[in-house]
Amino acid sequence: MSLKILRAGLQSTIQDLGRLGAAHLGISASGAADSLSLRIGNLLVGNPENTPAIEMTLTGDTILFHSETFIALTGSKFKIDLDEKPFSFWDGTYVRAGQVLTIGPTLMGARCYLCVRGGLQVKKIINSTSTHLTSGLGGLNGSILKEGDRIAFGNLEDVIQPLKKIENFPSTDTTIIRVTKGLQWDWFDDQNRKLFFKKAYQVSTLSNRMGLRLRGQSILSSKGNEIITEGMPLGAIQIPGNGQPILSFVEHQTTGGYPKLANVISADLYKVGQLKPGDQFKFQLAAFPEAERARLEQENYIRSLKAHCR
Repeated sequence: MSLKILRAGLQSTIQDLGRLGAAHLGISASGAADSLSLRIGNLLVGNPENTPAIEMTLTGDTILFHSETFIALTGSKFKIDLDEKPFSFWDGTYVRAGQVLTIGPTLMGARCYLCVRGGLQVKKIINSTSTHLTSGLGGLNGSILKEGDRIAFGNLEDVIQPLKKIENFPSTDTTIIRVTKGLQWDWFDDQNRKLFFKKAYQVSTLSNRMGLRLRGQSILSSKGNEIITEGMPLGAIQIPGNGQPILSFVEHQTTGGYPKLANVISADLYKVGQLKPGDQFKFQLAAFPEAERARLEQENYIRSLKAHCR
């Protein structure tokens, strides 16, 4: 069973939930930019949450299915049709052999996910199938998908009962991104901290899966703009010499030498994955107990969905 890419999108890759435990090798986890949508998409087709799927960015692919299968699309809404007929999001749907799924440009956020029952059959490298574009690891030849690529799918050993259509899917509001205090929070005075939270930032066109460069209020550190190189966490917000924040993302460098003012809470990382160039948003400070509550609420939501898959 397989599918074929008839037309490649802007940047489509194969992703699972990431390559954890390889930072000491200089390889960040990568994985789905919006991991929440990937997890739910896999539940919609009866896959384990970590099953590899296709992540599409800004513009999707045209895909021919050589075999009958069961699929779901999640994430931000894109212009989509199946054999030139409208196709629904957040719902499992059967497709027949010979049908063509056309995924056009985004209508709202940055990314959508195509999940196929049984998953995409690609080789695991360092315990993950995720494409890590910076190092050329994983996915299909470590690269974005191209016209003519053919991908096998359908390992049905671990599948479960598919989840029914999602009616109340996760919030797509990216106007507020919550953060906790960063490792160098004390390097910034009260005035600069207030400026950081007061005004909106815009996502630059120079952004990618490594990080989002932001345009807006410049932030100045009272202790300089360089630190002894240290480990870089996912979602860290660095402040370089020009004062314009850089938000480290799924393919971030594993170490860095700029002070980190804040860090995106784990429950809001999926929202970062839906930010595209030109989008504007504000940061909001969250205490650590609030961040942990938000994480637990998100995990409880996933558990409640899984309860309907048995």
